[in-house]
Amino acid sequence: MMLWSVHGDGRRVRDGELIGARERLSWPVMAGFGVQHVAAMISATVFVPVAVGLPPSTTLLFSGVGTIIFLVVTRNRVPGYLGSSFAFMAPLVAAKQHGVAAQLGAVVVAGGILIVFGIAVKALGVRLLESVLPPVVTGGLVLLIGLSMAPYAADPFQSQPGIGAVTVGAILLCLVLSRGMLARLALLVGVGVGWLVAIATGRIETAKVDALINAPWFGVPEFHAPELLPSVMVLSVPVVLVLVAEMVAHVKAIAAISGQDLDPSIGDTLIANGISTALAGAAGGTGTTAYPANTGLMVATKVLSTAACAMAAVCAVLLAFMPKFTALIDTMPPGVVGGLGIGLFGLLGMLGVRIWAQSKIDLTNPVTMMIAGAAIIAGVGDLTVSIWGLELHGVAWGSLVIVVLYPVVRRLRVRRDNQGPKFT
Repeated sequence: MMLWSVHGDGRRVRDGELIGARERLSWPVMAGFGVQHVAAMISATVFVPVAVGLPPSTTLLFSGVGTIIFLVVTRNRVPGYLGSSFAFMAPLVAAKQHGVAAQLGAVVVAGGILIVFGIAVKALGVRLLESVLPPVVTGGLVLLIGLSMAPYAADPFQSQPGIGAVTVGAILLCLVLSRGMLARLALLVGVGVGWLVAIATGRIETAKVDALINAPWFGVPEFHAPELLPSVMVLSVPVVLVLVAEMVAHVKAIAAISGQDLDPSIGDTLIANGISTALAGAAGGTGTTAYPANTGLMVATKVLSTAACAMAAVCAVLLAFMPKFTALIDTMPPGVVGGLGIGLFGLLGMLGVRIWAQSKIDLTNPVTMMIAGAAIIAGVGDLTVSIWGLELHGVAWGSLVIVVLYPVVRRLRVRRDNQGPKFT
């Protein structure tokens, strides 16, 4: 059975036309979209392990392997790229004093819990999701996750505002003035233009250029075995909630742009990400999640083909064995990273608003406005509170508020309205 059917003649696509998950264009064109996915994810995927003290090449390897697992488990129905999750940064930094093995043990545990949760969702069916994750919650999660990534776009942008403006400008010009493939590859063009301008104006750090020159062409990723320490394992439990929220938000975003009901696949996506996370932790990498940047890329280009995701995954696996490429990515100017992020994360956030609009959510309801607003502020403001030595960040608190508190408050309000006179 063919994995993908060829869309049209495989070469030309009308403006605004959607390329479905099981469709593809010609393989050279799909290679271009695959490279665009790599450009969208690789900077952050490498950043997370570096920040927590784990080998970046190993994380890059298992992001590619994890993406292939994701496409297989979801039976090619849900496009997505799995990159290293920022949700693991706080617990892994906190566990750094216990060593790499203990850090990896926390990642493995989080992956195992996520697998169990995915199996439960798959067994109990869509009704569980509809009761726990109504449109007001899923739309809020998409909006929350998109906007919570704002600092990761704004901070690098403002460090090189000129390069960031050039990157965003090149992307917009491609989207507005061009048609067909050039418009759909606008982000790749923007990255290239911004990078070239940075090189021409001497905005690349000399130390990073020297590291690129001295890096070997071939090298085997650094592998480590995990160790299960209860005091460290408990740090990963809140991360699971964030991973669930991120995966559900991703599926809802893809469903909104494709017009398909993908709720039956949510259990599979959670299982797949759990397997990917556990496998990465077992070998030396950080946990994975569906990357908001890649989700935003699919929204922007309307290319949902899993063939592009598969090619990006294969590319990531190959690049993990090329230290020179990792060093090359390290030279990507912050302004380019910020320019990309401002566009992609903003698109993802607005898709949450689109889910609310399509579901006709009543935004005059004070309960809806208060809960959703508090969740978004917690996420965007990166609300960080330590409870019994366990530090939770903004996305975790925002997800808790909207997933847990909204249904409780809503039921209390309904019960009040049913037991007495209604007040407005």
